[in-house]
Amino acid sequence: MTAAPRPPGTGGFVSDARGSSADRNGEALVSRLLDTLPLRSGGFIVTLYGDVVEPRGGRLWMGNIVEICRMVGISETLVRTAVSRLVAAGQLTGERQGRRSFYQLTEAARREFLSAARTLFAPQAEVGWLFVWLGPDPAGEAGPALEREGFVRLGPQWLLGPARHRPADPSLVVFEVGQGGSQGDGQGDGQAASQAAGPRLRDLVAAHWDLSAFDAAYAAFLAAFAGIADALDAGTHLSDAEALQLRLLLVHAYRHAALRDARLPAATLPADWSGHRARRLFADLYLRLSPAADRHVGRHLLAGDDLLPAQTAETLARAASLARIRDGA
Repeated sequence: MTAAPRPPGTGGFVSDARGSSADRNGEALVSRLLDTLPLRSGGFIVTLYGDVVEPRGGRLWMGNIVEICRMVGISETLVRTAVSRLVAAGQLTGERQGRRSFYQLTEAARREFLSAARTLFAPQAEVGWLFVWLGPDPAGEAGPALEREGFVRLGPQWLLGPARHRPADPSLVVFEVGQGGSQGDGQGDGQAASQAAGPRLRDLVAAHWDLSAFDAAYAAFLAAFAGIADALDAGTHLSDAEALQLRLLLVHAYRHAALRDARLPAATLPADWSGHRARRLFADLYLRLSPAADRHVGRHLLAGDDLLPAQTAETLARAASLARIRDGA
């Protein structure tokens, strides 16, 4: 049996270095981010599971959840309340093993997390468009559900959105423009259709999607994390624990922007679209922080009798995808 991690409060997050001034700089980076990033306990726990736990089996000791949240200023009381709410919402399920409680993702939550992971970690292929007709009676949940996925209404019965969000409701009538672009090669008919429409399609997008809100979210992310890249370039040392904290904050902030973005075809967006720069910065920082962050995971986070693995096939696949994003491949 692998040795268990130290219990919360006894050194699980003590710096791996020896108290140098460089380590204090790492602490300052975390502190400055926490001053600018408002955190809700439930949302941060979702980030923890999506980034660290889900690709390593989906199960984590409650003591680790409490300790990781404590390091970003979330109290144990708030953590336990948030976990209870996530259980009630059908996202987590708990079980006891001896005196310890462990929480894992439900199957429904895992499906949601896998979908979000594709948005955050996978290169985004160019796609075409979907026109969706709601039918003669447009009342109901189908329209609002599509709007939450990034579609916009062109009238009471019609919605338009990127083809990456394909509705599952069989009662809807769906027309696709540029089907080849949805195959994932980034060079299909979806891209050609967007380019052929030229500025008129960009006018349509500007009229129906609030690009300024998406842009502001990405700009806030860039403002918060460009300084982290500068500090790492300048040689700031991070302990393994600090690297994990920074990576979780990175994912949390980027998730806030990216999962709200309609992710429209690139040809319809401004040439200097902040989302492109934010995505490259996210990929670069995630890759730079991961060796130390993953080392901490493999030494301190408990899934049962054993520690979580530092790396898995899924975490390695994420890293490979992010490297392609960073390098523009």
